[in-house]
Amino acid sequence: MAEKKEFKAESKRLLDLMINSIYTHKEIFLRELISNASDAIDKYYYYALQNHEEVKDLEIRIDLNEEERTLTISDNGIGMSEEDLEENLGTIAKSGSLAFKEEMAKKDEDKDEIDIIGQFGVGFYAAFMVADQVKVITKKAGSEDAFEWESDGANGYTIEPAIREGHGTTIELKLKADDDTETYSQYLESYTITDLVRKYSDFIRYPIKMNVSVEKMIEETKDSDTPEFETVQEEKTLNSMVPLWKRPKSEVKDEELSRFYKEQFHDYTDPLKTIFFNVEGNVSFTALLFIPSHVPAGFYSQEYEAGLQLYSRGVRIMEHCEELLPPFLRFVKGIVDSQDLSLNISREMLQHDHQLRLIKNRIEKKVLNELGSMLAKDREQYEKFWKNFGVDLKFGVYNNFGQDKDKLENLLLFYSSKDKKLVTLSEYVDHMPEDQKDIYYVTGASLDTADRLPIVKKIMARGMQVLLLDSQIDEFVMQTLQQYREHPLKNAVQGDLDLDSEEEKQELEKTNESNKDLLGFIKDSLHGEVAEVRLSNRLIDDPVMLVAGDGLSFEMEKVYAAMAAQNQMDGMPPMKATRILEINPKSDIFHTLQTLYKTDESKAKEISEVLYDQALLIEGFAIKDPIEYSRRICSLISSQE
Repeated sequence: MAEKKEFKAESKRLLDLMINSIYTHKEIFLRELISNASDAIDKYYYYALQNHEEVKDLEIRIDLNEEERTLTISDNGIGMSEEDLEENLGTIAKSGSLAFKEEMAKKDEDKDEIDIIGQFGVGFYAAFMVADQVKVITKKAGSEDAFEWESDGANGYTIEPAIREGHGTTIELKLKADDDTETYSQYLESYTITDLVRKYSDFIRYPIKMNVSVEKMIEETKDSDTPEFETVQEEKTLNSMVPLWKRPKSEVKDEELSRFYKEQFHDYTDPLKTIFFNVEGNVSFTALLFIPSHVPAGFYSQEYEAGLQLYSRGVRIMEHCEELLPPFLRFVKGIVDSQDLSLNISREMLQHDHQLRLIKNRIEKKVLNELGSMLAKDREQYEKFWKNFGVDLKFGVYNNFGQDKDKLENLLLFYSSKDKKLVTLSEYVDHMPEDQKDIYYVTGASLDTADRLPIVKKIMARGMQVLLLDSQIDEFVMQTLQQYREHPLKNAVQGDLDLDSEEEKQELEKTNESNKDLLGFIKDSLHGEVAEVRLSNRLIDDPVMLVAGDGLSFEMEKVYAAMAAQNQMDGMPPMKATRILEINPKSDIFHTLQTLYKTDESKAKEISEVLYDQALLIEGFAIKDPIEYSRRICSLISSQE
């Protein structure tokens, strides 16, 4: 019996830490062992070239034995000598792959020829997360001797001579018994192993083979009315090996890209846009990105996981790497593959954030350029995109105090009052009359409501457009942008629009002065609800409207009210915009007020209150007393009979 040897690391506690703390999920063990096998084959390939040996049938095999509870992974790679076993498996965190890579670097060998995965020497020990006994049988290429390494991961290991046909390594895992927290038996099921290989190791460059059970018709019964079937074992290659994104872009067909997207991201429709590019530089990478043609299920729920799939040398490192995308591009799906990433020892995270930032910046720039190109060259396609994900670009404008607004402002679309079609800010400005200084917008509960606001007709009568907004988020966007191409963005129901000529201004000033007492009476009748009542030229057919003073807009007042209702602003007094009631001096109702003010102040007060409630309703505010409002309307109608 071979002599038991202790691990050369500091203690069993260190090994226990590595087995139980480094990796997030136990299923990672398979990825690590397959990656090590791939490295071993890479090393053998290099060895064979140096020694003029014929290279053929390089592969990784997985065998499952449910009765013995063993999972076996075999490769015909470089193999290990007794000294290698001592050095690499007897010393925790000793990496033969890293040593090989460093040796080749000293020789200035071609980087592509030595693109190996393992660098930390801990991946092998992931096996002990699922196994209570691990056996390694290996023979080094060029040697006649084979050796067996065996350990339970706790009480040291043994090394003794063994028998093995051909160079390479076989790792046999005796799986742990199932317990209340983990079902280790799942790793003896072929469909589980198939799923894990496809999830983590689908693009390992060598075939990963396994015998799987399939139902086949018994030949002798194929012509009978009731053909019989039998379960047989059939060898199957589990991985696709060559990543689609590793092929020359010119050789990849659109149908292949669409099929890859639908299979990889579980979508039933083709992507709206595919973005496929390579970057060479401080951090080289390949990106294959997709913009979905519809909003993914649960996209705006807390459970939705954004981010790109991150690969390093064909091995999936992260399923959802959020750091590769800014929040306003969270709808983008795809993969990023880089051989330059500095991974930590678990290969699940990166050591240097600046590498991710470099990749993220290039991806962000590329996607925004592609969206700009789509907007310019395929407007119909872009408007489909905008309908699905425009709100995310709007979010990007005001998020982080507007630091990204310059990147996004030319991609924004808004409905125009001119023809009820979507326009860019650039298109709006290009069609402005020469004397127009501001970009006007209004917000309503819907586009139709916004379009019917009294001020819209006034601005349109001046030959100008109004941007029609129907979302509270739009107000944040406009306040963050503030201006576009040196034209201020102006809420048309706030402050003075300065649309009148000097002659019109003087005439209006005289009319306000001559009706000063009546306007004061109306203000007093409203018991402090408004800061001012004035006559206005911004109304054409409508008798009345409510205008916000400088500062807080009505839309922001509604936003804060909604936040207070959700208990997000406990203890804070309600924030309200300054309310100014504007009356059309040419309307019949104003002439009626002029008469009643002299003959029946009680009736004039009642009409003033009704006008104010109507102005509130137009702006989308609730009125204080709907019952009293209804009674006043009925009273006024009956008084006309």
